[in-house]
Amino acid sequence: MKEFISELKELNVGKVKENELLANHTTIKIGGPADLLIEPSSVDNLKKAMELIRKHKVKWITIGRGSNLLVSDKGIEGVVIKLGPGLDQLEMSGTEITVGGGYSLVSLATSISRKGLSGLEFASGIPGSVGGAVYMNAGAHGSDISNILKKALVLFEDGKLEWLSKDEMEFSYRTSVLQKKRPGVVVEAVFQLTEGKKDQILAEMQKNKDYRKETQPWNFPCAGSIFRNPLPNYAGKLIEVAGLKGFSIGGAKISEMHGNFIVNTGTAKAEDVLALIQHVKNTIYDLYEVKMETEVEIIGRK
Repeated sequence: MKEFISELKELNVGKVKENELLANHTTIKIGGPADLLIEPSSVDNLKKAMELIRKHKVKWITIGRGSNLLVSDKGIEGVVIKLGPGLDQLEMSGTEITVGGGYSLVSLATSISRKGLSGLEFASGIPGSVGGAVYMNAGAHGSDISNILKKALVLFEDGKLEWLSKDEMEFSYRTSVLQKKRPGVVVEAVFQLTEGKKDQILAEMQKNKDYRKETQPWNFPCAGSIFRNPLPNYAGKLIEVAGLKGFSIGGAKISEMHGNFIVNTGTAKAEDVLALIQHVKNTIYDLYEVKMETEVEIIGRK
């Protein structure tokens, strides 16, 4: 690892931090140290970093704005690549936009809607990056990324950049081909939007934003929805009916506002959240024989 770090710093790919606490980079404010955190300053520098990672056979993972993520208290072995400044470009051509993987999804939805373009209203309040949203087919309010994506530019571990069409992304509920079959980094996305009435679009954005404020506990550190909806049921409703809202283990608590959110009350560890997740799974299965699957991505050392 020392040789790898030395070569990486010589390449000057961007910010490089050793033993960086991931609690500083996740919305739930939980997570032990990453052996190495890299924040590439450009696509080219990301490519250089990935080539070096492959050369040294170092384990790697990518994060954006740290939402929908639970990092182990023991941290992460290898490299964490964080997309942000340098991979947050935005280009517009009529109703088609090209945007960097490190761009804030909320900021994008807001700026695009103000220009009278429709299609991203559902993203109002989703606190992730564009890359993360494409990776997991983020969605809300009856829509998701698959409805607007034309193609995504993905950097794979072999150092190759490849455009994947919407079909090649193999989208399904909160899932894409990148999660299992072909691990890669979403560098850029091309979205096809439609022209609309600015006032109506902004009103819909505000409605979605207000709904989130009224029903979801964003006043506490959290990771967003913890469980996938076991359709036709809804995770939050099942948890609420089971009487689990407000139940806590350590510093982690099931939100009293929304059953599908676990909040960090200030001292929560990943092991508290994991214990709470398991308690919910056991309870819901015992009561309804429904298997709950996590939507939040759980990563790091066991």
